[in-house]
Amino acid sequence: MKTYIAQRLGIAVLTLFGMSIVIFVLLRLAPGDIVDVLFSAAGYVNPEEKQAILQELGLDKPYWQQYLDWLRQIVSGDLGKSYRYDLPAWQIIKPLVPVTVELAILSTIVSVLLGVPAGIVSAIRQDSTLDYVMRVVSLAGLSMPSFWLGMVIILALVSWLAWIPPLIYVSPRENLWLHAVQFLLPALAVGYRSSALIMRITRSSMLEVLREDYIRTAWAKGQNERAVVWRHALKNAVLPVVTVIGIEFAFLIGGLVVTETVFNLPGVARFLVEAILWRDYPVVQNLVMFIAIVVILSNLAVDLLYGVLDPRVRYAS
Repeated sequence: MKTYIAQRLGIAVLTLFGMSIVIFVLLRLAPGDIVDVLFSAAGYVNPEEKQAILQELGLDKPYWQQYLDWLRQIVSGDLGKSYRYDLPAWQIIKPLVPVTVELAILSTIVSVLLGVPAGIVSAIRQDSTLDYVMRVVSLAGLSMPSFWLGMVIILALVSWLAWIPPLIYVSPRENLWLHAVQFLLPALAVGYRSSALIMRITRSSMLEVLREDYIRTAWAKGQNERAVVWRHALKNAVLPVVTVIGIEFAFLIGGLVVTETVFNLPGVARFLVEAILWRDYPVVQNLVMFIAIVVILSNLAVDLLYGVLDPRVRYAS
């Protein structure tokens, strides 16, 4: 088990290093920088002032030196200074992270609570009316964008209850109830879409396992449905489901741009778009690096869960 974990950690570190290079290069391939944005907004270009700002921000250095400086800042915990706000990048990023992480966790919980049981029931009752209904509901979830569903929820609350969720972010320390409501609505919208995918994966995996010989043997021995489904079938069908859950959670960290905008939540994804438009390299680099770290850690957690759920995986490594 220790060898298995060491291998996965080594792969995660190498992947993270490769991602840092990709992030840095792609940002520099985008035309213009913060200085060009500032001078284009001002309507004139003074070469001497432009060069002075480039030197002050360190953008006149060779790219390799800028990359090494960035890595040094990450290792030391100093994430640099925002070009736009003239503040430490971490001071800007810090309040954004909990908002997005909380929304992603709540959405994942909703998707698992809806998707996994629905997929199991749909597989057990294959080709029944209930199965067809659940498949249609899941198809609807895959077809509807979560931000559109969020807007529908808001319009329904306004039309039916004459009430609208808070338009300004409410901290749980200020009002826990309003904070819960403010996050529950987008979590339901996003979680429904994710639950549709999880439901279909769970159903497919369960159907495949239910056709195995050892499941037929369990039925032939007279074991009850609960034991066959939960103890034998689900245990062996859960690996693809865990994979999808991990991927969905990683996607939600960086893929909630429109949802955060619709519900006016000050999260990572929403602020990242603004930082990209301003070419605010320290903020963009570190936000994208944070998303990459979450993706890599999610994949690492899935790999480790593989070893726990199925010992054959770690023994074969």
